[in-house]
Amino acid sequence: MPTIRRPGPVRRPRIVVLGDLVLDVVLAPSRQLAASSDVPGRVALVQGGSAANTARWAARTGARSSLISAVGRDATGRALVAALRTDGVVLHVSRIAGARTGRIGVLVAPGGERSFVQDRGAAELLSADDLRASWFSGADIVHLPIYSLLGAQGAAGRRALELGRAAGAAVSVDLASIGPLLAGGRPAARALVKGTGPDVLFATAAEAGALLGLGVLDGLLELASIVVVKRGPKGATVLARDGTGTLRFEAATEALSAADTTGAGDAFDAGFLVGWLTARAAGRSISTSLHRAALAGHRAAARQLSTPRPELALG
Repeated sequence: MPTIRRPGPVRRPRIVVLGDLVLDVVLAPSRQLAASSDVPGRVALVQGGSAANTARWAARTGARSSLISAVGRDATGRALVAALRTDGVVLHVSRIAGARTGRIGVLVAPGGERSFVQDRGAAELLSADDLRASWFSGADIVHLPIYSLLGAQGAAGRRALELGRAAGAAVSVDLASIGPLLAGGRPAARALVKGTGPDVLFATAAEAGALLGLGVLDGLLELASIVVVKRGPKGATVLARDGTGTLRFEAATEALSAADTTGAGDAFDAGFLVGWLTARAAGRSISTSLHRAALAGHRAAARQLSTPRPELALG
């Protein structure tokens, strides 16, 4: 198990997140789309990006949260930065000349199923040279969605891991999306995650299955000391190596009705990490810490689902 600093009673956990800060363009038709025609619905411009969502909810749940990201030198980038600052997130944002801020098209079907179109723009241009060791000083954990370890942004993600571990921080990774994760095949995906050496690994049930193939869920413990499999309204499965064997339990949650579940998994990650770090710092046992963390994750996800995402002010 990773060693976690035990702060005094007034010290809040410190979480550093690296990854996307983008504009979500949400299309939510009120009924099925009609070819060559139009349907009524809702179109919203809101703050998005898995990393940014996690950083925001880490701050909202009591952590000292910071985000390392890149946006364009445009009104969208300025609005996204301003929105996150209102939540108390400390931002280390590179503003890339000649590239527009990333945008994600989010199509929310009437039943709640989501599809995404990525136009990552400036988010892909975060460089390892942009990072500073001082940004990781005092960090308890560095969190990365898998996007931050892929493509052009991968070098920055790997540098964040180096700087975080040099500062004594643990590492958490969220598998985030099956398509990008498995683009190079299952063996390459497993090698990437294992090479990262996360202390905490987050995945949905579908992502876990895609990574494991026919393997059993406990196989994920070959990749991380703690594994959290998010099952939406069915709760979460938590597994951990505790030195004497494998700890496993199911954390139930109350099912909520939500038209758009975007960001709920990111909020869960934030709540889980804050709850885990806080419990461990207070000297709680591994089992108690993980139970409290899972409940904190569910609470944060429920808040995300019950709180409409505010429209971004682009003026």
